[in-house]
Amino acid sequence: MRQACKWIATAGMGVALLVATSGTRVWAAPQDQAKPAYTLPEYNAYQAAHMEKDPANKIKLLDDFVAKYPMSALLMFVYNDYYTDYYAQKNYPKTLEYIDKLLALGDKVDIGTRIQSLAYRAQAFFAGSSMKELQTPDALAKARDAAADGLKTLAAWQKPDKMTDDQFANQKKSLGFVFDSVAGISESSLKDYKAAQGSFQAALVINPMDALTHFRLGTAYLQDMPPLVLDGAWELSRAIALKAPGDAQIRAYLRSQVLNYQQVSCDKLVDDEINNLITLAGSSADRPSSLTLPSAADLSKARDDTADFLPWLMEGADHGNVMWLATCGLEYPDVGVKVVEVDPGDGDNVTLKVYRPSATDPDAASKEMDAAMTANMEVHVVGQPDAKKLMKDDEVRFTGTLTGYTQSPFLLTWDMAKVNDDDLKDATAAPEPGKTPSKRRLKKPQ
Repeated sequence: MRQACKWIATAGMGVALLVATSGTRVWAAPQDQAKPAYTLPEYNAYQAAHMEKDPANKIKLLDDFVAKYPMSALLMFVYNDYYTDYYAQKNYPKTLEYIDKLLALGDKVDIGTRIQSLAYRAQAFFAGSSMKELQTPDALAKARDAAADGLKTLAAWQKPDKMTDDQFANQKKSLGFVFDSVAGISESSLKDYKAAQGSFQAALVINPMDALTHFRLGTAYLQDMPPLVLDGAWELSRAIALKAPGDAQIRAYLRSQVLNYQQVSCDKLVDDEINNLITLAGSSADRPSSLTLPSAADLSKARDDTADFLPWLMEGADHGNVMWLATCGLEYPDVGVKVVEVDPGDGDNVTLKVYRPSATDPDAASKEMDAAMTANMEVHVVGQPDAKKLMKDDEVRFTGTLTGYTQSPFLLTWDMAKVNDDDLKDATAAPEPGKTPSKRRLKKPQ
């Protein structure tokens, strides 16, 4: 009797197995044994069960055999028939039960049969992984331990005579990938995320292009305590770049994780970060050493660093990126600026093009303000028609929300802005008769 190992692609819980086939004899049928350790009636009873085509009848005949011959030397073959029949019926808990019975026979099971049975076990666990019976701590621990047994047995497996070197190497890779994957999935479900990371990494050494394994590894990083967000974000991005099934859901999960990690006010910036990550992950298997993902603590520190607010944004690069993530969408009060141009627009809204000095020393800032000829900020004032009366070179304060940033040419955009009422009163005051209005100036930039 010959048994071909054939790993079928499955989609349960997003699982994808490599396909490998072998026509090699894995275990010897009873009639091949030189000195049978069973009686003829025993053998005939087994053969009747083995040859039965109706699944229900076959299980009944196997049950009858075990009841009559509980210590039979043929139990290895009987258990094999049990689990292959249950597997064909998609009864995966029963499949695992009888594989475990076969494996429990210990030294009576040759290494080829052991490899086959462990591989079937992994396949059944994959296929039935959404079933409640296979999500209990006991079932998960057994899956993890069986995967470890599979890897250990695989390491000791010698090439069968009828396999070529290439066939044997490919078979070992295929089985190694399956066992590493089952180990990682069961470890993740048991919340042993460090172990799961190692298992998925081992699987990716065998098949670095497997998108679902990148997803599982990324999830294991993100579920660790504390979460390894940069590692997790990279692996999820790699999964998306490699077209993992359900990539839209993976992207949504990645976005939620980054938003929670950074807690930025401008959601669009997170979308930009994710798009950049996916682009990089699509062009490189390895994460660039220079890639960073600033945390909420990093952004809070930058947000509080008012002295570097403008210098970092003007610098761009990593500093500019961090400062922009930290400040986009925030409202700033009483920003002191010099008016460069007034665009009265329509209705009560006014656009002011203004200059804000980058120097923090008051005297240096005042000199910088005086010398400024071009704007570095655009301020959209709403509901203040009197702001139209502001003039070039007026120095005023405004409160607004930072919404736009261009590094070159440098320009910050502010929306929903209001000019300080006191400064606006100065702007609307009528000049003395016969005198030309002069610019209104604060005591110093704020």
